[in-house]
Amino acid sequence: MHGRSVFSFLVSLFSCCIILFSTCHEACAQDEGNGNDAKAIERVMRKQQDAWNKHDLEGFMAGYWNSSELTFFSGAKEYDGWHAAMDRYLAKYGSPGHEMGKLEFSGLRVEVLGQEAAFVRGTWKLTMSDGKSPHGLFTLVFRKFPEGWKIVHDHTSAAE
Repeated sequence: MHGRSVFSFLVSLFSCCIILFSTCHEACAQDEGNGNDAKAIERVMRKQQDAWNKHDLEGFMAGYWNSSELTFFSGAKEYDGWHAAMDRYLAKYGSPGHEMGKLEFSGLRVEVLGQEAAFVRGTWKLTMSDGKSPHGLFTLVFRKFPEGWKIVHDHTSAAE
């Protein structure tokens, strides 16, 4: 009977080890997935920055969800939809007498909230040809779509 107890104990111990390893493996895989998602979101931000610096507003806007449900808050105003956000950028930076400057994002903090949602906080700075440097903060909400991560909400503020 004593041999059976030892055998039962070893089987139980082995089962616990398998469960523990499996749980640990899943948690590590999820963390790795979150790291990959964070990197994918940072790539979207880099592509936006690169497009802006090439004066390519369409390329910059490719990082946003092309939907009437996109929300963009800036300057105490709300812009609803991709087209409204694009029109805002065109009026402010793409029209005659306005320049886009050189864009730099910094201090990016990506927090993946789940398999399909994340938010990003950071700073933006434009360097203009006249030496001025408008800058500020932003908070972005990203959602994962079949075509990749897209911004579904942007709240940007400028320093005064």
